[in-house]
Amino acid sequence: MWLLDDDKQLISRALSGSERAWVKLVRRYESRVYNLAYRMTGSQQDALDLMQESFLAAFRNLPNYRHDGPFPAWLLRITSHRSVDFLRRRRGNPLHRAEDVQDHEPASGSLESDAEHHQLRRQLLTVLQRLPFEQRQVVELKFFQGLTFEDIAGQIGIPANTAKTRLYAALKTMRGHKELYHAL
Repeated sequence: MWLLDDDKQLISRALSGSERAWVKLVRRYESRVYNLAYRMTGSQQDALDLMQESFLAAFRNLPNYRHDGPFPAWLLRITSHRSVDFLRRRRGNPLHRAEDVQDHEPASGSLESDAEHHQLRRQLLTVLQRLPFEQRQVVELKFFQGLTFEDIAGQIGIPANTAKTRLYAALKTMRGHKELYHAL
């Protein structure tokens, strides 16, 4: 079964007008939607705006959702498309400003290791933002969302071998940043 029984019930109740059911769905997936938007834009504020837009679009299109695939994948596809549209509109502006990057991980207890972790995170986001969008998208879906190449292919509408090629090209580019590459 593609859909969690609980998701299916919540979707059915949300379609029947239950605000409470919709809020449960939003709370269940808001961190995944935010994280995807944040990694694609590199901006907390843009990610929050895209998260809101994505959930609004999902709500409006909920009657069109076909229960033949996972709800989270459908929702993340909406978020991905919204993020791509946002980045296209913003073309010409820097995709990422390193000073906007903030560490969202809990403190590890050591100021030195926290500083190293923060620096590594900044480097990772900077390198990811420099990748061509097609490569960055595959890296995001493979490593941050944990999708298989077949799932990636289905989500963004490319052959699985193309997804593999894009991932390997991205990793080759990232190898140029040896300290960052080995930390991954």
